[in-house]
Amino acid sequence: MSIIQGNVVMATAGKEKGNLYIVLKVDEKFCYLVDGKRLKIAKPKKKSLKHVYIASKTSFSQDKLESSEEKINAEIRKFLKERKNYVETRCH
Repeated sequence: MSIIQGNVVMATAGKEKGNLYIVLKVDEKFCYLVDGKRLKIAKPKKKSLKHVYIASKTSFSQDKLESSEEKINAEIRKFLKERKNYVETRCH
């Protein structure tokens, strides 16, 4: 399954290891991750596709990611908090 914009992914390497992120953009070898807190829409983290995997079947709205709303980072934080609770209960 390939990673696309809006997917919820978990980092498997680096200081972000074990954290959930939303994919803002994808190119050939890299994806750009946001979490709404440290990594905001304006400055996403560039991460190799080898170092992430899809953590949830539920995706964040692609339309919202492409819009320039002020509240988008808050919505991302809320969405990731809900997904994190789901992933933790599923894995433990």
